Amino acid sequence: MVTRLVLFTDRRQAHRPLDEVVNRAIDGGARLVVLGEQDLPDGERAALADRLRGMLDGVKGRLVLAEDTTAFRKCHDQAELFAAAEAKVGFATLSPIFPTRSKPGYGPPLGLAALARMALVVPLPVYALGGVDSPARVRDCLDEGAAGVAVMGAVMRADDPARFVKELMTA
Repeated sequence: MVTRLVLFTDRRQAHRPLDEVVNRAIDGGARLVVLGEQDLPDGERAALADRLRGMLDGVKGRLVLAEDTTAFRKCHDQAELFAAAEAKVGFATLSPIFPTRSKPGYGPPLGLAALARMALVVPLPVYALGGVDSPARVRDCLDEGAAGVAVMGAVMRADDPARFVKELMTA
């Protein structure tokens, strides 16, 4: 599945029920959702995954579980990107690109120059993650070689997730 936007879930940041936020993001164009929420009891998380999968099936989208290391890898440097490529994962995220409220403990932002250096040296799609909270930042990431962007907090906190995702997708 080729997409310019990957949505990561985080119910703690969501301003309304997670199902509703994701459904609205799907209305805005999100087609690839990564379900985190690994601290939920197994049955509750499985039920949530089934509901989200049902929403995505209706638009030919895809749900990925955060622990599925064959689908993707979260990377923070070039060595991790090379390891992801060697493992032949579907895609990788590179983070943080910009300062982010969601995961402040991951060190200083890598910035656009590092994204440009790293995104094109591996034979897999690399998505810019961390602080991607505006259409301008989406354009900047795409201009530097990212296959797309991965977003979490900005969508979870958006007053209108559909409108916000649509704005990001049109960038």
